[in-house]
Amino acid sequence: MAGLLDRRDAVKTILADRGDLLVVTGLGSSSYDVFDAGDHDANFYLWGAMGGAAMVGLGLALAQPRRPVAIITGDGEQLMGLGGLATIGAKKPKNLSIVVLDNAHFGETGMQRSHSGLGARLELIASGAGFPSVTEINDRAALDAFRPKLHDLNGPHFARIGISTNHVDRALPPRDGVFLKNRFRQHLGLPVN
Repeated sequence: MAGLLDRRDAVKTILADRGDLLVVTGLGSSSYDVFDAGDHDANFYLWGAMGGAAMVGLGLALAQPRRPVAIITGDGEQLMGLGGLATIGAKKPKNLSIVVLDNAHFGETGMQRSHSGLGARLELIASGAGFPSVTEINDRAALDAFRPKLHDLNGPHFARIGISTNHVDRALPPRDGVFLKNRFRQHLGLPVN
């Protein structure tokens, strides 16, 4: 779609100079995009946890209050976990950002139009849930302006990035859940058993 951002470029921009950012990905394409931007021990890729990225990110943000945490997910995954937005809005973790890559389609199941493509406005839902910082991103300037918020501990922050529906080849991150858990725990300096 013309006028929308390329998903891979948007994620690479978001993760450029990431510093100590911890990243939780939603199911499917957002995991591929984060992996393509550069695999990192501080990436926690979710496999088969549709709708759970926001809540995993919330738990991580509460457990690691001095580290910035970003959830990078798609519109379909976030739509399935709308209740998570209300919980995050109530808990208000200052170190948490949710970045939704919104192409208005369910990319993992055949590109059917999603609820955001039928009029649901995720940024308005986040605002109504109590997020003090909500950004709608549809161009590179807005993307660049949002990026510093990932390290701004005055959140939670929510950003909806309008992305193109153009096909992007899969870039598959590790899929071994035990490996990913242990690698992430080691990065945090926690014991691995």
